[in-house]
Amino acid sequence: MTLLDVSIVNVALPSIAEELDASASALQWVVSGYALTFGLVLVGAGRLGDARGRRTLFVAGVVVFTLASLAAGLAPSAAWLVVARLVQGIGGGIINPQVSGLIQQLFRGAERGRAFGRLGTTIGVSTAIGPVLGGVILAVAGADHGWRWVFLVNLPVGVLAILLSLRYIAPRHDKEPARDLDPVGAVLLGAGVVGVLWPLVSERRDPVHAVLGLAGLLLLAVFVLWERRLDARGGTPMVPLSLFRVPGYATAVLLGLAYFCGFTGIFFVLTLYLQDGVGYSPLQAGLALTPFALGSTVTATIGGRAVSTRGRAVVVLGLVLVIAGMLLAQLLLGAAGARSTTGWWIAAPLLLAGLGSGLVISPNQTLALEHVPVHQAGAAGGVLQTGQRLGSAVGIAVVGALYFAGSGRGAGTVGVTHGLLATVALLAVALAIGVADLVRGRRPAPAG
Repeated sequence: MTLLDVSIVNVALPSIAEELDASASALQWVVSGYALTFGLVLVGAGRLGDARGRRTLFVAGVVVFTLASLAAGLAPSAAWLVVARLVQGIGGGIINPQVSGLIQQLFRGAERGRAFGRLGTTIGVSTAIGPVLGGVILAVAGADHGWRWVFLVNLPVGVLAILLSLRYIAPRHDKEPARDLDPVGAVLLGAGVVGVLWPLVSERRDPVHAVLGLAGLLLLAVFVLWERRLDARGGTPMVPLSLFRVPGYATAVLLGLAYFCGFTGIFFVLTLYLQDGVGYSPLQAGLALTPFALGSTVTATIGGRAVSTRGRAVVVLGLVLVIAGMLLAQLLLGAAGARSTTGWWIAAPLLLAGLGSGLVISPNQTLALEHVPVHQAGAAGGVLQTGQRLGSAVGIAVVGALYFAGSGRGAGTVGVTHGLLATVALLAVALAIGVADLVRGRRPAPAG
C-alpha cells in the first residue's frame, strides 16, 4: 500500500493538474513530498519499533496513512493535496521499517532470504503495477474525478491491514526493559534529512536552497558526532554506528541509494511522456508499463532464493539487465518518436529492465540485513530505506528537471530520452558499487 502510492499517483498527475489547476511545482511536491516525509521518519520509526514493539508502530502507521489517504481523496485544492501527501509519507515511513524488522525477527537463514524475496516481489510489483491500477481507476471512475479514487482506494485496504495485524502480529511480550530513546539524535537526523531533501523536491532553484542543503549536510555530520559521543558514554544512539561495520550493510545502503535514484525516475518520466507526449489515456499509459511489473514479478522470488548462495553476483546481474533495458528503451524512443505504437516499441526493453529489477531490490535488502542483530533490525531497515527515499527524491529531481526542460521539443521525445539517459547514469553508479563489492569479496585473503 505504501509503496504502491509511490507510482500509482504518477498516472493521475495530468488529471490532478487539470481539476485543481496545479502548477508543475505542485505536481512535483505531490510526488516528491511523499518521499520527503517518508524518508524523514524511517529511522526514528524503526528505532521506536525496536524499543517499544513493532505491532504498535505498524498499526499506528496504517492509521495515519489511511486517514491521510481520505484527506487526499477529498482535497479541494492543490495545497490541501500536498499537505495530505506529506502526512501520507509520515504514515508510510512508520510502517515500512516494521515490516523489514518483523522479517528479520521471525525468519533465519534461507527462509529469511525467501521472505525478503516475497517482499521484493511486492515492492517491484507495487511500484510497477501502480500506473496500471491508477489507469484502471481513472477509466472506471472517470477522468475528471477519478484521481480522487487513486487515494480513496486505500481506505478499505488500510482497515483490513489494521484488523489483520491486530489478529496475527503478536504484541511485545518479552521481559526486556524498553530501551531508551535518543531525542537529540532524532531532531538532528530529522532536520538534516529535511535540509538535504527539501532543495531536491522543490522546483525552484535559488541560493536559499543551496544554503539549506549545506545546512542539512552539516546537521547530518553533527548527528554522526553526537551518536558517537552517546555510544561512547554507554547511551543508546538512534542509529548504532556499529551497523556500518556489519559485513555488507554499508555497501547495500549505498547501492540502494544509487539504484533508487534511477529506478524511481523511470516511471515518473515515462508516465508523463506517454500521456502528454504520445496522447495515451491513463489506462493505456499504465498498461504500457506492465512488462516491467511482469519481469520483476518473475525474478524477485528467484533472486530472494539465489542470493543465499550467489551473493552480490545476483545484484550485479540484475543491474546489468536494468541498464541494458533502459539504454534500449532510450534508443527506441528516440527512433520511434511520439506515435500510437510507442508502447509496443518499449515493451521488450521494459520487460528486460523488470527482470533485472527483481534481482536487485530484495537480494540487496537480504544482503544488507543478513548479519544485523535482531534488536537493531528496525533501525537498520530504517537507515536502508532512508537511503532509498533520498535516492528517489534525487532521481525525480534530476530526471524530472531534464524531462521538463526538453518536453517542449519533439512532443517531449527529447525530454524523455534525456531523462532515461540520466537514469542510466545513476544506475551505472549502483553497478560500480556492486562490482567493487563483488571483486573485493572474491579477492583472496593475504597469506599468513
